[in-house]
Amino acid sequence: MTIHVTIDEDICKGCGLCTIVCPKKIMVVNRDKLNSKGYRPAMQSDPVQCIACAMCAIMCPDSAITVEKEDCHGSESINERQ
Repeated sequence: MTIHVTIDEDICKGCGLCTIVCPKKIMVVNRDKLNSKGYRPAMQSDPVQCIACAMCAIMCPDSAITVEKEDCHGSESINERQ
């Protein structure tokens, strides 16, 4: 299974909520980068450790994070808001 986490850096405000809820603590605010609005966007420090729980995407107030799992049957977005 392949996991794809996409963070829209232009939307992300670097609030850090995703860093709080990540059970693997791999979501971090990138202190070395500014987006076009002057915010420091979130990033994954170690993507291989991601378990695709999508807590980061669910918690993101701006819907800047997308989590997808891909297996032999295709890809599936797992962070749809209910």
